[in-house]
Amino acid sequence: MTDSQWKIFCDFKALYAAKIAEWAESFPDLQGLQKKAAEAEKTPAYSFETPVVYNRALDDITKDDDIKLIVIGDNPGKEEQLACNNRYLVGQAGRIAEGYFRRNPALGVDFRKNVIILNKTPVHSAKTAQLRFMVKQGGQKMAELLEESQTWCARETARLHSELCRAAGEDGIMPELWLVGYSELKKKGIFEQYRDELKAFYVENDFSKYWERVYVFQHFSMNRFTIDLSDYMKKNGCENLPLLESIHSLGIIHKDEIFV
Repeated sequence: MTDSQWKIFCDFKALYAAKIAEWAESFPDLQGLQKKAAEAEKTPAYSFETPVVYNRALDDITKDDDIKLIVIGDNPGKEEQLACNNRYLVGQAGRIAEGYFRRNPALGVDFRKNVIILNKTPVHSAKTAQLRFMVKQGGQKMAELLEESQTWCARETARLHSELCRAAGEDGIMPELWLVGYSELKKKGIFEQYRDELKAFYVENDFSKYWERVYVFQHFSMNRFTIDLSDYMKKNGCENLPLLESIHSLGIIHKDEIFV
């Protein structure tokens, strides 16, 4: 990263950690609500350890690392919230993503070194859909937490992306932003607000050139990203084209579907 990019990243990281602590302190009963949601969905028993999860992988990033992607998942799952982890996308979906980039070196991305991984909300649930149960059972307080965390994460992530691009200069890299897991971004989806707030930031600040570096994809879980991309390439005869070209084309198609 350039000196400017490094400062931007460090400032974001500190602010994000402070917000995580603030949200966790504001809702001391959150873990009980998460347990009820898991039990209602008959989720196999697991250890509940971190109700609102900061991604400690951010602390592993150094100034010498080239940030090529900002990947936005849904919310921390069972493995992500374990105290021994407290890292995003380290479960099945994360392992699939890491393996995909490792098998495709032409993309030039080390998933654990060249990627900033964030979520649409840092609030944990065993499955993303359980956030609906938590809002229903947690009332206004839970609804406000989910609303505030989505709004903050969307706008500050868009700010981070835009500022990293703007500060790239001649020696730095302008990262792309990949929004993965788009089903709940649709109208009336859990993350509809995240979707709207994210785009609003780029529009309000006239950052169309950075908005062009935003792409939308299926989630990595259950190999949906890989299957979707493979189907697209076969359908459109893209097998002999550069892989990144196909990825970008598919990401734009889904982006147009979501951001109507």
